[in-house]
Amino acid sequence: MRLLLRADASPTIGAGHVSRVVAYAERAVARGWEVSFAGRTDNAEWLAARFGELSVPRVSSADFSGFDAVLIDHYAIGDVRAEVNAAGALLVSIEDGQFGRRPADVVVDSGFVPGSRPADGSGVLLRGVEYTALRDVVLRARSRRAARAPSDPPQVTVVLGGGAEWASTVTSLLRALRDTGLPFIADALVRGTPALPEFADGQEIRLAAPHAGLLDLLATTDVAVSASGVTFLELCCLGVPTAALQLVDNQAAGYHAALDLGLACPLGEAGTLAERIPEAAAVLRGLLSDAATRSRLSRTAASTVDGLGADRVLDVLASF
Repeated sequence: MRLLLRADASPTIGAGHVSRVVAYAERAVARGWEVSFAGRTDNAEWLAARFGELSVPRVSSADFSGFDAVLIDHYAIGDVRAEVNAAGALLVSIEDGQFGRRPADVVVDSGFVPGSRPADGSGVLLRGVEYTALRDVVLRARSRRAARAPSDPPQVTVVLGGGAEWASTVTSLLRALRDTGLPFIADALVRGTPALPEFADGQEIRLAAPHAGLLDLLATTDVAVSASGVTFLELCCLGVPTAALQLVDNQAAGYHAALDLGLACPLGEAGTLAERIPEAAAVLRGLLSDAATRSRLSRTAASTVDGLGADRVLDVLASF
């Protein structure tokens, strides 16, 4: 099977699309498939380095010929099914509700509770959280994390994805952490330079850009503060107790579904966070201080997301 993966990353759209196609590349290469990648990886170089490790070449995004299947994970690409089929390939489309939706031979929506989908002539519909595709490093960290003991003071990881415009949101989150009044050691992964509040005794913050060691960090953290995108799904798979934030509009459905399923504590929308620091601090204080809440969130999240969706999708594709 010859598979083309098409996705982009940038400071504006973040790195989540590239993270997902890396997961597909890993599982397809493990099957002995010939895999290529097309797209930009600005702001996601640490993820895209995995293509080199897998000997996955980069090719032109304009040419679908020479492939048996084309997998597209992109919100800005429209209906290309006829073009892909005319080149002799099947189209696999990754969508998040209405975002990235296009007719395809195989449609994948790994939302927690996918909503209704208008008929558009698509073939196989694979919908539900069991189709969440996570990278091998996440799956390895899942088993490693099970053996860890809690830290004292607790380790906190703040991660909002690869976008560069969220430094001010990180500032608000750090203010809320400070206002819990509790001791912690926090790692904030962010591009740009957030303004740091003055922390209390026993509180420590370390800043870094997103990097390849993120999963090592998440495997040992006690609590995470995360946007509701791909990283949140990784945290669920790992069983990390998480306070979740709706960072952008396309995360709204996933954010609310996660809360309804009891997978995270709510921090609301990023756009209003600066006005709600006391409320956010109360949520974080409860998460940091209540071991029973952390344990419940961890069990529920890990049992909901197993991260094996890429193989389930590739099984269906292979059946063609």
